[in-house]
Amino acid sequence: MRLDPEAAPAGAASADSRPAPTPPAARLSAGMILLFAVASGLAVANAYFAHPLLDIIANDLGLSRATVGLVVGATQIGYGLGLILLVPLGDLVDRRKLVVLQSLLSVTALICVAVSVSGAVLLAAMAAMGFLAVVTQAFVAYAASLARPEERGQVVGSVTSGIVLGILLARAIAGAMADLSGWRAVYLLSAAATLIIASILFWNLPAERKPPARLSYARLIGSLVTLFRDEKVLRIRAVIAMLIFADVTTLLTPLVLPLAAPPFSLSHTAIGLFGLAGAAGALGAMRAGAWTDRGHGQRLTGIALALMLFAWLPIGLLPQSILFLVAGVLILDFGLQAVHVTNQAMIYRARPEAQSRLTAGYMVFYSIGSALGSSSSTLVYAQAGWTGVSLLGAAIATAALVFWAATLKAMPIEATRAVTTKPAA
Repeated sequence: MRLDPEAAPAGAASADSRPAPTPPAARLSAGMILLFAVASGLAVANAYFAHPLLDIIANDLGLSRATVGLVVGATQIGYGLGLILLVPLGDLVDRRKLVVLQSLLSVTALICVAVSVSGAVLLAAMAAMGFLAVVTQAFVAYAASLARPEERGQVVGSVTSGIVLGILLARAIAGAMADLSGWRAVYLLSAAATLIIASILFWNLPAERKPPARLSYARLIGSLVTLFRDEKVLRIRAVIAMLIFADVTTLLTPLVLPLAAPPFSLSHTAIGLFGLAGAAGALGAMRAGAWTDRGHGQRLTGIALALMLFAWLPIGLLPQSILFLVAGVLILDFGLQAVHVTNQAMIYRARPEAQSRLTAGYMVFYSIGSALGSSSSTLVYAQAGWTGVSLLGAAIATAALVFWAATLKAMPIEATRAVTTKPAA
């Protein structure tokens, strides 16, 4: 497989100096897409292991239920910093070296989490792990840069499906491992798996032949502000990302608390497996990219956001039956992933030479939303129980739907129209 040189990110700070990158000549192989999906899934799992383990971590380290959500919040803060400081480097240096190095450093961070002896140490290690877990987004941008324009949305959808499965399997594996060997074993197992995947990546990812850098690191990071100023599609879709991820973490973060308590009293294995109800999200992510490539991204976004709002009705009925929750999680995750993939497929059209920075800018808002959702939901649960959490989630979903409707006419036509295959020269 041959990787064409990516155009240098010269003039990233201004729209009139954008280079015109040459589209990849060959279609990405199924094996390479699978590798990106598996690596992305493993990397993102590290940021989600803690969700079904919050109560057992709290008991082990003496954290209160109201503050245990900070474990997730610390990970998201680290993730946000990594998005700003690490992900943009993919536009400047060889992405293969970058993702392999981040994977190796993640091994160290995971071991630090596993040996934490206090809440302060755990929070610091979680922040470091989140900082390095942004390699997930580096994989998405890497795959997008290798894909041809007319298949970019489909490739992004396939890689994102791996991310969805990684998140869901993380909960299942974390719950089972915690019941068998304790929560620390979860992170030791992930450290070993990450070390193995780093070796596979080193030997199989194509090296990039980048021209000499024409941007300093400081200017590269500063160009994130310019991208937000120049690209309306990035501004609109980043706000939508912030709202949808705040919405889903509002559900996921406190979910273990009512499920582990009477009358359900589920084991951590059962709680982890319960997350597999969201497997429909992988299906939504897989098809959303292809639908966006065909020009249906706006319609798909509206339908998916409406589904996310509707999902809070059965979710709020958890005290009546756990089956309502299963149905609500399935619908919510489907809508989330469909919107997320559509967002990415649209923003990557704006500046093909700046895909790493587009990813960073977009996902910063994801991280902000996730941190707000995880922190606020545990506080709301402590004060108003599951009804309060459900009302908060419905309010956030409503805000996302209203914002999408208000910005329909503002979206650039280049981001929403169908992408056609260009005839060979």
